[in-house]
Amino acid sequence: MAGSTFGERLKMTTFGESHGEAVGVIVEGVTPGVELDEAYIQVQMDRRKPGQSSVTTPRKEYDKIRILSGTFEGRTTGTPLCIMLNNTDMRPSAYDDIKSMYRPGHADYTYEKKYGIRDYRGSGRASGRETAARVAAGAVARRLLERRGVSIVAYSLEIGGIRCETFDENVIERNAVRACDPSAAERMVELIERLAAEGNSCGGIVECRIRGVAPGLGEPVFDKLDAELAKAMLSIGAIKGIEFGAGFEAANMRGSEHNDQMDASGFLTNHAGGIIGGISTGDEIVFRVVVKPTSSISSPQRTVDMEGNEREIATIGRHDPCICPRVVPVIEAMACMVIEDHYKRQAALLDE
Repeated sequence: MAGSTFGERLKMTTFGESHGEAVGVIVEGVTPGVELDEAYIQVQMDRRKPGQSSVTTPRKEYDKIRILSGTFEGRTTGTPLCIMLNNTDMRPSAYDDIKSMYRPGHADYTYEKKYGIRDYRGSGRASGRETAARVAAGAVARRLLERRGVSIVAYSLEIGGIRCETFDENVIERNAVRACDPSAAERMVELIERLAAEGNSCGGIVECRIRGVAPGLGEPVFDKLDAELAKAMLSIGAIKGIEFGAGFEAANMRGSEHNDQMDASGFLTNHAGGIIGGISTGDEIVFRVVVKPTSSISSPQRTVDMEGNEREIATIGRHDPCICPRVVPVIEAMACMVIEDHYKRQAALLDE
């Protein structure tokens, strides 16, 4: 299947389906000799796994990973890393009654038109379950970035129209929605629980901050750092938009306002979001992504079946009423992959 590999110098190829035997990833280009074990990766897997709270799917997957290759005596060998996790709580029978119908908001119709066949069991490769493999690969990239002094944190900035008004990084992992404002988090949880009871869902905005990136990363003209980050984020099924720094607010600013002026100490503002001309400035990289409402809802909707007959459908099953809390570690993982890949590209450039 084309399109399952991401990256140039640091590459990952994911495999597996939502209700298949397992999902996993092969990571190539890993620096040899770096300390890495399953416990380190498992920390990130536990942040993404289902069944964490009342606002996530009740599906019980422990997402216990196994490193099948690429390490020896607790260190990376430089050979391809293969990481796999078994699916243990599959219920493909839940889709029997609707397998001939196209679910609104899902990739059922488009996958069938492209391949002539589709896996109706929880969307197959189009399922959010595929992102577990990305988080595993991202944990490897995060380990490499730690040695460079780079840190990446993402969080729910807005959910269902409720926006964080304060920023406290210490509370992000202490609330069910991974919001940076504890007061807003409480209201977000109440909203999500109410929508779930009504058979509905909501979306939101996740913000990501990347710190400690050296200036000079990015490959103009077509592989700009922001363009690569945008591709990485938009490859996540739930993401429908992205902005950097001031983002769309730049449309309402003057050049004198938006330009990041400098003095001897560096940039005085960061409206560009840490990237100018597609190359990192050394300032904090800041971007926000739009997360769509979960497509799987139990409220009745109109659709058609494979024969073209008009039908009514309700997706009954175990689904997240809001994707934001569990997509946060996925966004961090993809950002880790992009930044480490560009560090390796820059090193190769300087060696030429």
